[in-house]
Amino acid sequence: MPALNYNVIHPSWRIHFERALKKIDSHYLNLLIDNNNWLPGPEKIFNAFSQPLEQVQYVLFGESPYPREESANGYAFWDAAVKELWSEKGLAKKVNRATSLRNIVKMLLVADGKLTQTQTTQEAIAQIDKSRYVQTNDAFFQNLLRHGFLLLNATLVLQQAQPPQVDAKNWLPFINDILQTILQERPQANIILFGKIASAIEPLLPAQKPRTLHAEHPYNLSFISNPDVINFFHDMHLLDKK
Repeated sequence: MPALNYNVIHPSWRIHFERALKKIDSHYLNLLIDNNNWLPGPEKIFNAFSQPLEQVQYVLFGESPYPREESANGYAFWDAAVKELWSEKGLAKKVNRATSLRNIVKMLLVADGKLTQTQTTQEAIAQIDKSRYVQTNDAFFQNLLRHGFLLLNATLVLQQAQPPQVDAKNWLPFINDILQTILQERPQANIILFGKIASAIEPLLPAQKPRTLHAEHPYNLSFISNPDVINFFHDMHLLDKK
């Protein structure tokens, strides 16, 4: 059975990572090593930590890995099964079916002034000149990484054989330790909480909270026109080619 892949972790995390990992019940970790029937799998579980600690500007928390092997890749919100972003009709078919990604892209187009908050249809997107934008989902998420986004799920593991709350409970001490490291080493970092993930993460934040964006989950249509979300992402131009 393959061991968990630590080679993807950037060296800047190593000391902090080893300490945080010790907060997890060793019996639970051994069960993961002995059983590979979980996502994203031992090779990809720590992919998010390839982002250097000194480059973290934003911590975007997701809930758990995608429940599909082709989609789960160790990064929050990044559906690895989605390739092209656009089609002649607007958004690519797989983007349209990936509700959260679809609404995130639409919100960014609104923030960029290319769509209005009341007109985000396929027809409206088809009329946009998208030559200045990245063309693939991978390129979009690479933009997020370059902007300093740490794409971290509250639980790094999703098992089919048990409720997700079990894994979330086991990973919470690890997440707490990692979050405290970020708050100490990168005090200027922003925390981004979408949806019910806030109920797990907010209690871990200090009384003097860092700048925190708390909004509905992107699978809600209201996310597209949320003024706080639009203002937060307005100047980032995350869809632009680099």
